[in-house]
Amino acid sequence: MIDQLNKLYGDFKKGQIDKTSYVRLMHGMHKVLWDYRDFIRNKNVSSIKISKDGLTLTTNDGVTMICDPEDERTVPLEILNFGDYEMPEMRMIRKFLNKNSVIIDIGANVGWYSLSLSKYVPHGSIMAFEPMPSIFEHLKKNIELNNIVNIRAQNIGLSDKPGILGFYYDPKFSAATSLRNLHENRKKKKIRCRVRRLDDFILRTTSRIDLIKCDVEGAELFVIKGALETLKKTRPVLLLEMLRKWSAKFGYHPNEIIDLLGSIGYHCYYARNGRLAKISKVNERTKATNFYFLDPKRHAKFIKELS
Repeated sequence: MIDQLNKLYGDFKKGQIDKTSYVRLMHGMHKVLWDYRDFIRNKNVSSIKISKDGLTLTTNDGVTMICDPEDERTVPLEILNFGDYEMPEMRMIRKFLNKNSVIIDIGANVGWYSLSLSKYVPHGSIMAFEPMPSIFEHLKKNIELNNIVNIRAQNIGLSDKPGILGFYYDPKFSAATSLRNLHENRKKKKIRCRVRRLDDFILRTTSRIDLIKCDVEGAELFVIKGALETLKKTRPVLLLEMLRKWSAKFGYHPNEIIDLLGSIGYHCYYARNGRLAKISKVNERTKATNFYFLDPKRHAKFIKELS
């Protein structure tokens, strides 16, 4: 489309198209702007802003995010394509928060969860972990764009031991960045990033955590193994993505996570019609991919209200 726009403009400047014809033809090209207005009407999109610096999308509740022109699956485009992004999960975890809550966002990507939850914890804090340097830059820009002061972004990943690890990264699908090549049919770069254990990082910085969201494309078990002391001490609610097809790439089954967290007292749930349904094992019939882990003592009130 940009070639057509430039050609029409160039032809007009050269006198090859008269003004009346030029205006009519350009109006037809510009009509797409009004088409987008109608397209976003029933979606979680308040506005799309085009400027010389780039393009941003703002949701109905005021979260503004940069749209990466390379990334086909970046969150702003997911919202534009499908109307929203993981909103059932967002509504559920908000129920566990108060204005002072402390949140850990592991696998923050461009910051959708951190940005959306920051206004619900105005006197609390969010620590967002994102190891990939290019994604981390978008995360920082989104935090600055929204003038948020209670998010601390950390350019590291989390695992069961510290080190430098190779991540498979596709700039056209940044959300699938993983320590394993999950989409073998896509061309990827392998980028080396620093990782640490959550236990080594957190226990020296905070004694309280209310919620941990962890979405690391199959490596969730290793994050949990590196966070067990933190979990025993702080007993937060956990939101974990657990996909059998991704964990298989790492040589384990999601039930190993359920068993490991069960060994320190956690129960596993999934969301069903806005309520929590308890689950003891994941099998081939399990449709849920995001799971909630709660401590029956610390979270007794939530379990009673939401089950």
